Amino acid sequence: MKHYLGLLLLLLTQGCASQKQPQLLDASMDTQLAEKLDYYLYFPKNYEAKEEAQFPLLLFLHGGGESGDTLTALKRNGPPKLIVEGREFPFLILAPQNPHPKQWWNTRAVKQLLDTVAAHHRIDKKRIYLTGLSRGGGAAWEMAVHYPETFAAMAVVCGMTPLPYASWINRDMPIWVFHGEEDASIPISESETMVAKLKEMGYDVTFTKYPNVGHNAWTPAYTTDALYEWFIEQRLPD
Repeated sequence: MKHYLGLLLLLLTQGCASQKQPQLLDASMDTQLAEKLDYYLYFPKNYEAKEEAQFPLLLFLHGGGESGDTLTALKRNGPPKLIVEGREFPFLILAPQNPHPKQWWNTRAVKQLLDTVAAHHRIDKKRIYLTGLSRGGGAAWEMAVHYPETFAAMAVVCGMTPLPYASWINRDMPIWVFHGEEDASIPISESETMVAKLKEMGYDVTFTKYPNVGHNAWTPAYTTDALYEWFIEQRLPD
């Protein structure tokens, strides 16, 4: 395991040092939970030039349609799709793949991957952000509950979560929720109920509803420039 991980990190380091333009680097990692996670890792173009700087990192969790063993499927939606189309981001983006088409995310394995990537790259631990869509949105809620001191901000797109989670999320973490009003897969009531509860409890929550939009709320959500501007402004308190 140690040899494999060392080789992986060497390949990632070489890939980062040689890149001239922002790009997605693909790799995989076996966790101690026996969960093999393939993933993309994006570096901003100034990562190499700013040798002493620490960078924020955005963890992106895809939906059910991108699950499986074909990593390129991640390029269909969300930040990976935007990167392929030429968009640049001011932070690293970690996009793992759920290998199980019909199962929920193994969020413990995702956290282990996140910790390993953060430990071996120049990541600002106070500026790690979380986002997910659909099934990945549900996983984002779950990770916010299990790891309340990890994320500086979270954006959930058409996700669902048990209402009691509202009591377990870090009250200092800003949250932005997106949902299509015509969603037939995960009804908007899932977000409406959670947002109402969080606001009742005093959380900092923004809720964006898209009229005449079904389950595909991720296209307008992830092309919202203000979302990334909002992310970059957030950090964990000292």
